[in-house]
Amino acid sequence: MRRSSNLAGITVTLRTLALCGCCLLLLSACGDQEKAPIAAPPPPEVLVFETAARDTPLVIEFVGVTSGIKDITIRARVEGFLEGLHFQEGSLVKKGDLLYTLESQPFEEKVATRMSGVAEARTILAKNKGDLERIEPLAKINAVSKSDLDATQAAYDASLSSLEAAEANLRAAKIQLSYTRILSPIDGIIGKTQAKVGDFVGKDPSPVILNTVSQVDTILVTFYITETQYLGYSRYMADRGADESNDSANNIRMTLVDGSLYGYPGKVDFLDRNVDTTTGAMQAQASFPNPEKLLRPGQFTKLKINTRVVKDAILIPQRCVMEIQGLHSVFVVDGNNLVQTRNVEVGTKIGSAWMITKGLESGERVVYEGLQKVKDGVMVEATVADVKLIGLETRLNSDG
Repeated sequence: MRRSSNLAGITVTLRTLALCGCCLLLLSACGDQEKAPIAAPPPPEVLVFETAARDTPLVIEFVGVTSGIKDITIRARVEGFLEGLHFQEGSLVKKGDLLYTLESQPFEEKVATRMSGVAEARTILAKNKGDLERIEPLAKINAVSKSDLDATQAAYDASLSSLEAAEANLRAAKIQLSYTRILSPIDGIIGKTQAKVGDFVGKDPSPVILNTVSQVDTILVTFYITETQYLGYSRYMADRGADESNDSANNIRMTLVDGSLYGYPGKVDFLDRNVDTTTGAMQAQASFPNPEKLLRPGQFTKLKINTRVVKDAILIPQRCVMEIQGLHSVFVVDGNNLVQTRNVEVGTKIGSAWMITKGLESGERVVYEGLQKVKDGVMVEATVADVKLIGLETRLNSDG
């Protein structure tokens, strides 16, 4: 019995030693793992934008409406039924081309009546002239009385005046007859007719304005400029000097509704005399050559006018700039690829870019893509991004 108890004790002791040995092995393995070095993660990859100083023109933009250099309305100057249309709508017409004809019979009748009146007046004048020629010699020898001579002279003078009045009435009747043939007053493009054959025109409610002819060799663009913009523009023109200010060819460019830049520069040729006190703006007008007849009246366009040129301006994409409670900052990557936060001051937005007025120098690298991966003091793997600042190239090209 005692031997069995000893064997059981020995068995328990061996099991205890085995368990302790396993624990020691596990603790040793854990210690070795803790001592093994942990591999550092690779630096994050980011795209950076490299700044460059450049002379940058500041521009102001406007929305304008085009019109022809001459937009002449075609009206019926006499009342009557429209008898004929002698043009193709939307086509080019020449000065003097026949556009419309109105019924002419009533006016031809009036002309005939006035011609009859002229003939009658001429007959009376001829009779009175003969009487005067007979009486004048007799009056000289006192064969007739002085009163008879005066009466004959008065009749002659009255008939002469009557003839002049009759001829004036005839001319007026012929002018009214000529109004039944409506001619183009200028070379240009004619629009859609507002009246058809058979319409009674020349009096409300029928169409008073039949059509419009526009001369479009030169296109005018009307727009409104604020007082602040006007001051900036005026100072820019003054800085350019008297000689250059007379030639504004490269000073204003136009963008069409499809986003394309119009191929010809224009010039501002009119500023209103006053600023509207209710809107704080004044009306202005620019003119553009239109040799291909691409532009038509009534188009909406965008105008860009230079106000000044900023020397050695620093511009960066807007997406590089972070704004928190009105403060702007960027991530700058130095020569050792370390990231540092830099506070900056921003100026004018130009297309897709901010103009940085303080905080950046030419040649520095600013994080462009991967802002969420970096923070102050982090080392990165930087690649210079091929970024084109949208809207900037157009301004540089339009300036010269």
